[in-house]
Amino acid sequence: MIFEGTVHKYGRDVDTDVIIPARHLNTSDPQELASHAMEDIDAGFVERVQPGDIIVAHENFGCGSSREHAPVAIKHSGVSVVVAASFARIFYRNAINTGLPIVVCPEAAREAQAGDRLRVDLAAGTVENLTQGKTYDAEAFPPFMQELIDRGGLLPYVKAQLAEGSRS
Repeated sequence: MIFEGTVHKYGRDVDTDVIIPARHLNTSDPQELASHAMEDIDAGFVERVQPGDIIVAHENFGCGSSREHAPVAIKHSGVSVVVAASFARIFYRNAINTGLPIVVCPEAAREAQAGDRLRVDLAAGTVENLTQGKTYDAEAFPPFMQELIDRGGLLPYVKAQLAEGSRS
């Protein structure tokens, strides 16, 4: 999978409480969650984000509580992929389970600026900064994880596997 979009840049230790504030956790509706994505760290995010855009952050993105609402809010806001120097372990797993692609690439995370255009290739494990003319090696997604993302996350993947099994 290849994604291309404009960078929304954040620092280190972006926790799930600023990705989707706790006061909005009374719903599991993806669109409602998306309407509040990043509002406590970037009040104008939902007005600026365009389909396909990319969040870039430094270390420990998604730290804090283990709510799945955080990657759901990001995904449904229009963000195609998150690139960071590192991710909190539970956020990493929740992102994959909910179908949000994430890429570990410390160099790209450090050098990208807000407004840059990136192209991210999950299979090749590359992040290309089209604005700066630089390409970085990232951790490639194994085929199984790419399939989870392609199917929209763990639940759609399992449903598809069960449907395929019932046809055999």
